[in-house]
Amino acid sequence: MILKRRLFGIQILPLDLGDLTSVRACADAFLQRKLPLQLLINNAGMAGSAGITTSGFELTFGVCHIGHFLLTQLLLPTLKASAPARIVVVSSKAHRHCRPIDFEALKKPTASVGGLREYAVAKMANLLFVKELARRLEGSGVTAYALHPGVVGTEVWRSLPWPLDAIIKRFMITPQQGAATTLFCATGASLASESGHYYDKCRQARHSRLGDDVELAAELWRRSEEWVLRHQA
Repeated sequence: MILKRRLFGIQILPLDLGDLTSVRACADAFLQRKLPLQLLINNAGMAGSAGITTSGFELTFGVCHIGHFLLTQLLLPTLKASAPARIVVVSSKAHRHCRPIDFEALKKPTASVGGLREYAVAKMANLLFVKELARRLEGSGVTAYALHPGVVGTEVWRSLPWPLDAIIKRFMITPQQGAATTLFCATGASLASESGHYYDKCRQARHSRLGDDVELAAELWRRSEEWVLRHQA
């Protein structure tokens, strides 16, 4: 969701990241307000789910990457006009389990048990998206960051069966602790001149070698752009 600060509270704009029509409607609703935008945090918050999105993508990939890709593209002119601005994308250390991306599988329902394989792909897509964003936005005043928030005990695990969901939460950090690195990337003064990096525990961290694949990042961008344009047609 996009939050707009008001004098007496926060206004919430409806957004279903799995439905690209909803993404466009949300972006349009925000743009009609003619407001500046200096911070966009992309955090879908889902895991362990299976299926396919309304717009025809593997569920986790469609929500966590394609929905965010389109939303960011639609808001990018406003972000540039509002510079300095930041785009923060919540990835995960689970990206390390991603193998070479099977682009054909991204248009099919979840195939693995628990969706863990697809989750790793979606989180790698988040990282590659930030890498390509940073390259494309260099010199624009808009910077981009990817991060691992930690293994957080939130309702993101709601699709896991009971009592497994209750048990694993006992070994996780709190939502307040999990928000720390996101807030660091969103507001940290020391990061103002940085872009395209990955963070964990409020500091820059190493990511998997695949995350440095420039050609893969460009290919993901090209296909994502083609997919969202085709959906609009």
